[in-house]
Amino acid sequence: MYAIVEACGKQYRVAPGDVVKIDHLQLAEGEPLRLEKILFVQKDDATVTVGTPFVQGASVRGTVLAHGKDPKVMVFRYRRKKNIRRFRGHRQQFTQVKIEGIDVE
Repeated sequence: MYAIVEACGKQYRVAPGDVVKIDHLQLAEGEPLRLEKILFVQKDDATVTVGTPFVQGASVRGTVLAHGKDPKVMVFRYRRKKNIRRFRGHRQQFTQVKIEGIDVE
């Protein structure tokens, strides 16, 4: 059983027991999480439910494990022969979520 969920404007494929890194959420560690925007659910090989745009009555339960930052992404721009250089870095924040179950009516 797996589902495709939308969280923070991105889509993730989740199954019970998975640990997923999603964009930063303002929740405490250990706090339960419920995702309601389910795009697709597959119960077994024969049973598939596709939402229009979301599956009615479906949700994904999870627990927040930790918060963190991804490795730094370096951005370097320059203009040749002009002595113009710009060097910046960015670290994206994330939330680790453990998926506990998929509920479908």
